[in-house]
Amino acid sequence: MALLSKDFLKLVVAAIVIASPIAWYAMDKWLSDFAYKIDIEWWVFAVAGSLAILIALVTVSFQSVRAALMNPVKSLRSE
Repeated sequence: MALLSKDFLKLVVAAIVIASPIAWYAMDKWLSDFAYKIDIEWWVFAVAGSLAILIALVTVSFQSVRAALMNPVKSLRSE
């Protein structure tokens, strides 16, 4: 389960690293057009990235445990 999670988390972290600067730039440009300008704080991206990593870990863990507990005889019988 750890090997699968590690490989999947590498992809999620890469996506966060690529998407965060693009999202910050787009949001900064969009929010600058409003009368009451606000700045996007860094912690917003940290929370979003942490939440994405948590969701990925829970999903991979759930699927790994479900596959490990499955009876292989039932899988072989149906194929």
